Amino acid sequence: MPFFHQTFFHHSILRYLCAVTLLLPLPALSSTEALIAAAERGETAAVRQLLDAGTAVNARDERGRNAVLAATDDGHVATVRLLIERGADVNAKDHIHDSAFLLAGARGHTEIVRLALAAGANLASTNRYGGTAVIPASHYGHVDTVRVLVKSGINLNHVNNLGWTALLEAIILGNGGPAHVEIVRLLIESGANVNLGDRDGVRPLAQATQRGQDAIARLLQRAGAR
Repeated sequence: MPFFHQTFFHHSILRYLCAVTLLLPLPALSSTEALIAAAERGETAAVRQLLDAGTAVNARDERGRNAVLAATDDGHVATVRLLIERGADVNAKDHIHDSAFLLAGARGHTEIVRLALAAGANLASTNRYGGTAVIPASHYGHVDTVRVLVKSGINLNHVNNLGWTALLEAIILGNGGPAHVEIVRLLIESGANVNLGDRDGVRPLAQATQRGQDAIARLLQRAGAR
């Protein structure tokens, strides 16, 4: 067969195979997969329809997520609210130990934190680093979220796997800017121990001083930090 005809023949076969592939039916999503996908996209109406059809609200996907955790990821408040109203477990953890409550704290989704607290969030629950919800919220400078959490009764002196409290994490991993200054103020006023050091015994005041966080150092000193 001449080269031109051979090439044309091969291209024709490829086009045919591609067309056949496009016509093949895609595997249908299970109702659980459809629920979690809709929740992740914040498609509240679709979530309601799937729940009304009998899909289990706390069914998990291959990552161990339930729908409320998937909806929390991008902060879909309306979807989270619906799922909680239908009995979603805000404490259910996925394979990397995130729950809706813990993830909302880390992402600074303050309204979801409020919803989770009202739905019975476990204040002692910890993430993969051994931290409660207030620790990553303090780290990332989520002022409004910390403001809600310090009023919840959460243990402000909990120590994570790195040996840090929320106060230490706000200093060590924060940037000393206005958000972290405000978070330190909130933590101090709410009862955080200003003299609880890290694994090496380095206390919050020394950590702030070493980093040139003068405003935070002044707050600590006024609170009796040594």
